[in-house]
Amino acid sequence: MDGLWGEMVDVKIGAEELEVWYGRKRVERMPRLRGQDGHRVDYRHIIDWLVRKPGAFENYRYKEDLFPTTRFRMAYDSLRQANPLQANRDYVGLLYLAAKESETVVNEALRRLLEEESPISLEAVRRIVQSGEKLCPPREVNVQAVDLAHYDELLGAGEVSDGLQG
Repeated sequence: MDGLWGEMVDVKIGAEELEVWYGRKRVERMPRLRGQDGHRVDYRHIIDWLVRKPGAFENYRYKEDLFPTTRFRMAYDSLRQANPLQANRDYVGLLYLAAKESETVVNEALRRLLEEESPISLEAVRRIVQSGEKLCPPREVNVQAVDLAHYDELLGAGEVSDGLQG
């Protein structure tokens, strides 16, 4: 929804989600929140403001919403431990990189640094993201076939009730 500040938009409210339309184009879809005091902040919507005022991140009311994955939270904690005075600026830089490049790629770069126990820094993540290398090779998953005869044995032994008996 970049660039729509001050513009008139239509919001279609569905049972489970909201859609934001500008002209004849849907520009955003988000889950509908229920109950009082519900909120959802997408960092992409405020990142330009945060970059201009990174110090505001520290006391931002909805700060917890600005950790899109657990790895982002771990990165922030690591940044605070390494350099508390620079942590907010660097973390906002990570969010900016995720918004402009790819959240998935930044998340994978963080995964790599965390797994390698390498120091987390904005520059280290930026280098990995800009290298263009494939970060996450497909994982091979082997699922063994289920032997359905075990279920037949249970049914034959009378250990499973169909719920109709008293």
